[in-house]
Amino acid sequence: MSSTATYTVTGMTCSHCVSAVTGELSALQGVTDVRIDLATGAVAVTSDAPLAVDDVRAAVDEAGYELAAADA
Repeated sequence: MSSTATYTVTGMTCSHCVSAVTGELSALQGVTDVRIDLATGAVAVTSDAPLAVDDVRAAVDEAGYELAAADA
């Protein structure tokens, strides 16, 4: 059973930003899909099992952005 959680990421302004965040989140173990709404900063992450918020925060940080909120 898959799990989808929505996060808010700040600092993304263009398609390159979306690509960077998508790439880092997709590299997390178990992630099957990442969908980003650039206008709102909403990031929906679908994975095989719930992800640790710290892991998501680290991936977003690695991409150069900030995790503002998590609604798991």
